[in-house]
Amino acid sequence: MALPNDRAPLAEQVEQLLAAEGPLPIVAAGEPVLRRPTEPFDGQLEPALLARFVEALRVTMHAAPGVGLAAPQVGVGLRIAVIEDPAPVPEEVRLARGRVPQPFRALVNPSYEAVGGERAAFFEGCLSVPGYQAVVARAAEVRLTCEDEHGRAVDEVFTGWPARIVQHETDHLDGMLYLDRAEPRSLSSNQAIAEYWAQPTPDEAARALGFDLP
Repeated sequence: MALPNDRAPLAEQVEQLLAAEGPLPIVAAGEPVLRRPTEPFDGQLEPALLARFVEALRVTMHAAPGVGLAAPQVGVGLRIAVIEDPAPVPEEVRLARGRVPQPFRALVNPSYEAVGGERAAFFEGCLSVPGYQAVVARAAEVRLTCEDEHGRAVDEVFTGWPARIVQHETDHLDGMLYLDRAEPRSLSSNQAIAEYWAQPTPDEAARALGFDLP
């Protein structure tokens, strides 16, 4: 399926995407839409269309599967993302990464700021960069401000893995991929991750591949 016409009004772009049934196509690194800052949401989609778009993002995220998806990843340059994480991980991973379940949320016009100076580094992947992961050091705690899909204000602090998801998806809306923040020497195929670096933390990978952790 072709990307929506980026010269058309955003509502037309979204209608074009939603004309097909099933999950939306996810665009891969190299598509210009992933590198352009998004347009703030200001009523470009009427409520029913916004609800349909948010639901389509949710369905697409689940089908991928992933724990977050931003509008540019389906070709729409609008400042909207969705996140959800059932966190089906072993206890040692939960403890090491602070990965706890997160309910479904739509983030409209999100922004974040670090809370404190602590940083955490873990392997991270992206649906728009399939097949690879790399270690990214991010703020361990962030304050998220945005609205939900109903226009209600959100002002919440996230820690651990949920903080990482918030940062990753909000970065997408600024035209940034996780690779821009990653340690280049850590870049690994999913196969290598499974074979060598499946530990809860990237300490062993840092020693073997020769990069520093914060």
